[in-house]
Order: sequence, then C-alpha cells, then structure tokens
Amino acid sequence: MLEIKFSYSLNLSYFISKRLRQSTSGGFASIIHKIAVATIAVGLAAAIVSFLIMQGFQTAVKNKIYGFSNHLVITKFTMNNAVEEQPFNFHIGLYENPARFPFVKHVQEYSHKAGLIKTEGEVLGIVFKGVGRGTSNFAESPDYFTDNMVEGRFIHFNDSTYSKEVVISRVIANKIDAKVGDDIILHFFQNPPRFRKLKIVGLYETNLSDYFDGKVLIGDLRMVQQLNGWTANEAGGLEVTLDMNQFGAFDLWSKGLPFNHTEIPAESDTLFFEEAPPSSVFSFDYDRAALENARINIASSMDYDLNVESVRDRFIQVFEWLDLVKRQVKILLGIILFVISMNMISVILILVMERVPMVGVLKALGATNRTVRAVFMYNGMNLIVRGLLWGNVIGLGICWLQDQFKIMKLNPHDYYVSYVPIEWSVLTVIVLNLIIFGMVTLVLLLPTYWIVKINPVKAIRFD
Repeated sequence: MLEIKFSYSLNLSYFISKRLRQSTSGGFASIIHKIAVATIAVGLAAAIVSFLIMQGFQTAVKNKIYGFSNHLVITKFTMNNAVEEQPFNFHIGLYENPARFPFVKHVQEYSHKAGLIKTEGEVLGIVFKGVGRGTSNFAESPDYFTDNMVEGRFIHFNDSTYSKEVVISRVIANKIDAKVGDDIILHFFQNPPRFRKLKIVGLYETNLSDYFDGKVLIGDLRMVQQLNGWTANEAGGLEVTLDMNQFGAFDLWSKGLPFNHTEIPAESDTLFFEEAPPSSVFSFDYDRAALENARINIASSMDYDLNVESVRDRFIQVFEWLDLVKRQVKILLGIILFVISMNMISVILILVMERVPMVGVLKALGATNRTVRAVFMYNGMNLIVRGLLWGNVIGLGICWLQDQFKIMKLNPHDYYVSYVPIEWSVLTVIVLNLIIFGMVTLVLLLPTYWIVKINPVKAIRFD
C-alpha cells in the first residue's frame, strides 16, 4: 500500500512539473529556465574543454620526454654529478631476458660524452648521446623517437664498426647553420683530445631546449666505447621503455603507490607493501604509480651497485609543473560547481516564490511536503539534463574544432608544444557529467526545503 502511494505521489509530482514547464513558455519563468540551462551548459563545456586540454597537454609533454629518455634509467651508483656516467656491464638479467617483466617493451643501452662542435664561425658545447641496438633492432626504426623527428631519418648501425652518422636538434642546426647531409666535426674532452667527423642524417625537435634540444646529439654508442676504451659489453646506462597499459589502476591505487612501499632483498621476486590506507582517488596519478611500481620490481632484481631512476625524478621540474596545471584545472572545476550550484539555488527559489499559491493549494488538497518538493526537484533536474546536453555539444564541439584545425596556437619554447593539444577521453566526459549532475541535484534539496515551512492558508492568500 505504501509502495503504491509513493509511486502515485511521484507520478503526480512529475505530471505537475511537466504541466508547469509547458505553461511557462514566454513568461518570466521561461527566462529563468534559459538562464539556468545556459549556466549549466557553459559550466560543463568549460570543464570538458579544460580537462581534455589538460590531459592532452600532459600526454604531449610526457611523450616528448618518454620518447627521448624513456621511462626508467639504470645507471651505476656514483657520488659525482658529471655528464658522463660510470661504465658497467649492461648484460644484466633485465637486458638478457626482458620477457621476465611483462611490462617492459624495450631495453636500450646508452652513454653520454661531453664535447663541442667547432665550425668556421661558431663553437658550441654539446653532449653526445651514444645509443646501442638494444634488446632488438628497435634502434633501426625507433618508434619511441619517431614523433620527435622533423627531418631526415635516424642513424643506421654498421656491423663492422661504429656508425659515423648523427642526429642533431633543429636548435643546434640553426646555431651552426647546418642541414641534413652536412658534415660536422665533434671535439671531445679527454686526454689526449680527440675529434670525429660525422654526417648529419636527421633533425629532431622536442622544444625542451633546456634539457635536450639545446645540447644533445644522438649517435652510435660504439663510438663512445672506442673513445673511452670500454669493452663492447660496457655502457653508461640502460633506458627502459614500459608498456603503460600492463598495470592495473585499482591495484596500484589499493597498494598506496607511489608513496607507501618498501623494497625487499634482491633475491626475491615479490614486493612487500606496508599496511597503509590507499591514496586519495582525486590525488592518484596513474602514470606516476605505474613508473614507481615498475621501478621497484626492476630494482629488486638487480645488484645493489646499480640505481634505477624514473624519468619523473630526472626531470622533476617539468612533472611538477604538469602537476600544478592539473591542480589548477581541479580548482577550476570546483569554481564551476560552486557557480552552477548557487545559480540553481537562486532559480529554484524564484520558481518556488512564483508558485507559492500553487503550493498552498496542493497542500490544502492533501499533498505531502515530499510530493510538492518533488515537483520542483523534477523541474530542476529537467533544467540540469538540458544544460548537460547543450554543454556536451558545446564542449565536445570546441574540442573537435581544435583537434582538427589546431585553431589555438602556443609558443613551443614556453609551453613545449606548438598548439593546444586535445586528448579524447570518454571516461573523463562521463565523470564530469556525473559530477555536475550529482552535485547540482543534491544542491536542489536546499531551496525546496523552504516548501516545508509554507502555511497553506497564508500561501493561498499570498500575493
């Protein structure tokens, strides 16, 4: 009996709400409705555009760094801060059997060596990065570096001796007035000093001039080995490329990564995680947690004289800046929710004040407070749904235009990308819709509570 009565009450509330919407066409209430819909639409559109741009911007910058330095770097422990690393035998377990770690895509040996480029009118200090073939012929067609190449090709490796080809940045090419196909002479700092004549076969551009473009050239690791007198099994470090899709987001979050972990002895294949509460859903960073999880697992399989460092720790300034951008977007979402909520409270209060006599009549006829409140809740939810529909159309439309035509440009030297990037995420759009719908629906309960205090007799005589 109660269930039938409750269902009847809701049907009556929905019927009255529908009739009210039909009767407000062209009146003052119609203007209020349009303002409410416009506020929600603009708020959701702004949230969608902000989050998709933020995610696109983070992905674009991270991919540039991952493409140049990969996800993890393994080096020998050292107390100095020199550019050149301490050599070690890179034929460790990870290099020989990367399939042991299902999240590892590629392992690449490398080493740095300081030097300078000397031309007729320019002397430029550089860092030569020598790379090897890795665990496969991946370096022959380096997919991890393709997005950074703007002209020419990557170096080709010889079977008998080191390659005399080099890839330089567009920034360096402009400084020394060189182009693809030109020869350059590199002078290296050692005793006695040595030089090598190399051919430019490609240009790269990351726009991360402070870290890569302004100083790094890419060539064959075997040339560094010959200059330093190393064996063929020695290098300055290993770069590890990860498959970021191999990690479970819930598992990483439940373990409290990247903060609550403890490494265990190298002979064990498992990890022990401290009993700690999971990190907040809102502060959880999947990429950071995945990098830390991979770092811990790889470190537990190696000798203690080797250090595993994530690219995030190496370029912490860039990643902290990206985290700051994410926090600012979250603050923007909070402001949007506040403005929409305040506007909806005002709208429902105006609608209630305009319908005070109707409220009195309904109460006099026996309608409960729940029934009357449901009338205005249905009205408000209808406005929310209409606003969300328009907000999705506007927000996704703006993102599509930007993604297709690159309308909004950026200074790549300041923002690392030449245009505002968009990363499409259905989950993000759905979550934003649910957050705004849920939050504003809850807020609607506040103004409708005033209906409880309306006296039927006074309401009928209300003018």
